[in-house]
Amino acid sequence: MQIDKIEAKMIDEFFDGILALESKEECFAFFDDLLTLNENKTIIQRYQVAKMLYEKKTYQTIEKETHASTATIARVKRSLFDGNNSYDMLFKRIEQANKLTENEEE
Repeated sequence: MQIDKIEAKMIDEFFDGILALESKEECFAFFDDLLTLNENKTIIQRYQVAKMLYEKKTYQTIEKETHASTATIARVKRSLFDGNNSYDMLFKRIEQANKLTENEEE
């Protein structure tokens, strides 16, 4: 894993902090304080690219909708399909949560 190159104690403390956030509002505030506008845009763009690749969208559609370069799309695609399966886990959990929400609304 790439993240293993960061000192273990520092990364543990950072992720403990992330996991302590309790709402979207807290996430908005934290990431607004932590990252620059461009860093937030980059992270969000990569997430959207991963989501669209997961949904089997074409590069052309992804470029048009996210304004990501083909290099960024290719980089995200490598992580999505040859990485740690974290995107797959995340998107499946989101799908499950959405199904539960839909069932509760019925």
